[in-house]
Amino acid sequence: MVKYTANSMNRTLSALSDPTRRAIVERLAGGKHSVLQIAKPFEMSLPAVSKHLKVLEKAGLVKREVNGRVHTFNLVAEPMKNAIDWLNNYRVFWEGQFDSLTHYLNNEKEKE
Repeated sequence: MVKYTANSMNRTLSALSDPTRRAIVERLAGGKHSVLQIAKPFEMSLPAVSKHLKVLEKAGLVKREVNGRVHTFNLVAEPMKNAIDWLNNYRVFWEGQFDSLTHYLNNEKEKE
């Protein structure tokens, strides 16, 4: 049984709906990074990157560690796993729909 609440799922999916935040998650998949390291490839200010990190943190997708003035972040797997589990509940439905569409398109092509 998948253990999640509607609010936590909403926060996770909402956080991941932004392309910048998805890019940050991809960057953190390689391991722990400081805010400066995270911000380096983005053409935006540090406060803007920090806002994105706060959204990810509120969703539980990242964890912040503070060492003096340096804030580092790493990924937290559980919210992502819950989202994947939830989406997988609908996999059979969508695969069936895609199979039906493929069958229909193949039949239409044969009619031509």
